[in-house]
Amino acid sequence: MIVLHLDVMMAKRKVSLGELSEKVGITLANLSILKNNKAKAIRFSTLEAICRALDCSVGELVEYVPDN
Repeated sequence: MIVLHLDVMMAKRKVSLGELSEKVGITLANLSILKNNKAKAIRFSTLEAICRALDCSVGELVEYVPDN
């Protein structure tokens, strides 16, 4: 399973969902889906924009967790 640590990175950077939505150019609804790990896919361009906005690497944002 792939886990996005978007909520953690947002808290570390003290960025709200609304602020990130504006910086990245995605709707609050779609950003919320990513934040709550409900997304089935993410575009590389979106991932790049999030990393740029939060000043983080992909590795800090995305984690692979093996199924048990």
